[in-house]
Amino acid sequence: MTNFEFRYATNPTDFKKYGTDELRAQFLIEKLFVENEIQLIYTMYDRYIVGGIMPVGKVLKLETIPYLKSENFLDRRELGIINVGGKGTVTVDGEVFELDKKEALYVGQGCKEVLFASANGEQALFYINSAPAHAKFPNKKVGKENAEVIQLGEERTANRRVLNKLIVNSIVQTCQLQMGLTELLPGNVWNTMPAHTHDRRMEAYFYFDLEAPQTICHFLGEPQNTRHIFMQNHQAVLSPEWSIHSGAGTSNYSFIWGMAGENLDYGDMDIVAPNELK
Repeated sequence: MTNFEFRYATNPTDFKKYGTDELRAQFLIEKLFVENEIQLIYTMYDRYIVGGIMPVGKVLKLETIPYLKSENFLDRRELGIINVGGKGTVTVDGEVFELDKKEALYVGQGCKEVLFASANGEQALFYINSAPAHAKFPNKKVGKENAEVIQLGEERTANRRVLNKLIVNSIVQTCQLQMGLTELLPGNVWNTMPAHTHDRRMEAYFYFDLEAPQTICHFLGEPQNTRHIFMQNHQAVLSPEWSIHSGAGTSNYSFIWGMAGENLDYGDMDIVAPNELK
């Protein structure tokens, strides 16, 4: 079963008027994993799709949705998949890819059938992002051993973390989709600080490996007019191109960032110093 919803893009002037309920309704994705269902959120931020897939004892097929007006989901799109649960398989037009936790798969435009299943008695949880594509590139699995790994932050600023670039143009050919995974070390809580914006790309964050009853406070908005959303494990948040995207947790955690837009230059960002935020 596939469930889908639609999110309009938000004007930054309107954003300033939002209260807690409106912020959560516009930007927070609260429930991504439902047993034997595919959850999809189609957004007007670069027509980006965020989704979660939880196969329990059966195979789930990625079907098209009405917003796409296409016979198959990937007729005009590309897809990024990262497993955040137990071992699972993704079968693309008959080719089987095994994904352990924190392994990724890029699926190119034009593929017809994409099937998701758990494996070896474990419970897979597939987090997916999709963006429009203008060309077909090869499908490719990216394990952590293939990732471009960067050590970031410092203990003294509570943001020491390991950034794993997975689906980026230095590793995988894509049209515009980029995805990666950042792991905060124990005792560290801040992500993406100093904060930044990039008017050339939108972004989505998915938080996981957060132990109950801990929480994450995600910050968004223009640098001089920020807001916050408290989030739980396995929730995602949308970030417009004009917004910062940063967070702090009550313990360490991991998160997946996904992007689409004007270019594939990961370093294309406009840094905002911590003492400049309001």
